[in-house]
Amino acid sequence: MNRASSAVIVLLLTGLGLGATYLLQRTGMPHIAAQQRLIDSRNLLDLLPPDSYDNQPLEQPLSLVKTGLPDSVLLGGYRVTKAGQPSAILLRSQTLGYAGSIELLIAIGANGQLLGVKTLNQSETPGLGGRIADWPNAWLQVFAGKSRAEPGDAGWALKKDQGTFDQIAGATITSRAAINAIHDALRYFDEHSQQLIGSSAHE
Repeated sequence: MNRASSAVIVLLLTGLGLGATYLLQRTGMPHIAAQQRLIDSRNLLDLLPPDSYDNQPLEQPLSLVKTGLPDSVLLGGYRVTKAGQPSAILLRSQTLGYAGSIELLIAIGANGQLLGVKTLNQSETPGLGGRIADWPNAWLQVFAGKSRAEPGDAGWALKKDQGTFDQIAGATITSRAAINAIHDALRYFDEHSQQLIGSSAHE
């Protein structure tokens, strides 16, 4: 076999190898993307009890109205269902903390009670307000089971503001911002329950 023939064979084999690699990547990409979405979904939805839903909430976004709230802005919403019935609503909320915006994922049960709150993004001071991003988060867990009526609108504030809740140590502004955003989300849920879950929040 002469040198020219060898070079042609090497080029053909290289081309076949590149083609096969490209084909594998193209056919595998949808599966890889789906797996990544599943991982991302689990990371976001770990604030919900695992047996409380059987849909993929993040793939079923809600159309929200009047998303500019007194102390926050709603960036999106998702309906959580089990056996076809709404069990919760997830609201993505953005508020202004001490060093910048704080984005929260707020889970509200169909009965209007908070199921959980998770920080998605923040730029607060490390070791102080930045602790709001810890997961699991003991401070945010305090809000589970609360509602707009419990402790009532006046109670949705820091103790130093004549409210019900303690603050993250050394992070008054961060704590106040989070409480106000959670309160905003509960009010929004109360006022838009028909649109969000299709019935009264307190049936």
